[in-house]
Amino acid sequence: MAFVAQIKIPATYMRGGTSKGVFFSLQDLPEAAQLPGAARDALLLRVIGSPDPYDKQIDGMGGATSSTSKTVILSKSIKPDHDVDYLFGQVSIDKPFVDWSGNCGNLSAAVGSFAISSGLVEAARLPQNGVAVVRIWQANIGKTIIAHVPMTNGAVQETGDFELDGVTFPAAEVQLEFMDPAAEEEGGGGSMFPTGNLVDDLEVPGVGTFKATLINAGIPTIFINARDIGYTGTELQADINGDPKALAMFETIRAHGALRMGLIQDLDEAAKRQHTPKVAFVAPPADYQASSGKTVKAGDVDLLVRALSMGKLHHAMMGTAAVAIGTAAAIPGTLVNLAAGGGERSAVRFGHPSGTLRVGAEAVQDNGEWSVTKAIMSRSARVLMEGWVRVPGDAF
Repeated sequence: MAFVAQIKIPATYMRGGTSKGVFFSLQDLPEAAQLPGAARDALLLRVIGSPDPYDKQIDGMGGATSSTSKTVILSKSIKPDHDVDYLFGQVSIDKPFVDWSGNCGNLSAAVGSFAISSGLVEAARLPQNGVAVVRIWQANIGKTIIAHVPMTNGAVQETGDFELDGVTFPAAEVQLEFMDPAAEEEGGGGSMFPTGNLVDDLEVPGVGTFKATLINAGIPTIFINARDIGYTGTELQADINGDPKALAMFETIRAHGALRMGLIQDLDEAAKRQHTPKVAFVAPPADYQASSGKTVKAGDVDLLVRALSMGKLHHAMMGTAAVAIGTAAAIPGTLVNLAAGGGERSAVRFGHPSGTLRVGAEAVQDNGEWSVTKAIMSRSARVLMEGWVRVPGDAF
């Protein structure tokens, strides 16, 4: 019996923020995968090593967590005043699908670096030394991201002394500006708050009815109070990810929140839309020990936030969820704002399982409607490996 040989595809394995992913230039993909559809999805699934019933992704580039089961496709932008088009695919670990419904804020930090190194940014716009401003069109959600990428001797500077909780080693700081982060394409007719309320009573059959802030900013997110579901906000991954009943509860909350936000029309659709919305729970400041072993003091943070991604508690914080946190914190009356002490604020530092993170947001109110012009946070990025990935030639 003859077997099909493997093919080689140029790729770069990168860390961005607290995530890792396989980056591709669109033009380097096989012709069948250069357009959206079944062939592209099948290719990316095989690259990452999914679906894997063992939940290990041994036969692929994935790391068996939502933070490491990611793919990125970049191309020179066709959008005026932008440098690069950025498409993100969240690959399911145990199921045969790729979720294209949202962005990855962490990997956004690596997009500018890859774009510069791959020649997707015009050389005339790049300083020999200084900070390059890369204008990114986030194609999943139709939003602009501005990345400030440090340059040294005409090349991207990746090393530095910027420390990010959840990342072991320091690196160069990359500042990201998420412009007009409230979603327009999602439910609610373009409203940041799809129900029209800062706080809703969310009824979840079999779980209960509790207060929730449902927001479209950065990524659609459902915020609830930790105490309402029996938590303190100091939990680490082991406290939740090893509890099947807790995970089932959060998925039920997520499905009903998605329905309330207008993101799905039927509860069954939630199973095919795992990347969005996110579920997060918030609490006032408290002392706790982060996963690294260091102590986070109540006085070090404005509030505590824990968030779930792809059905599991995240080891740190998704970048897009951080945008949602910063946005909600800037708007008086949301659960996030109230957990942080209430009032007006332009920035917030929150505690997550790996430590702390600061995010800023500029919120304005006009005729009773809230809008956010941009959210700002710092991440870092680094190339881990570059060359080719190999997949069987009949994998897509």
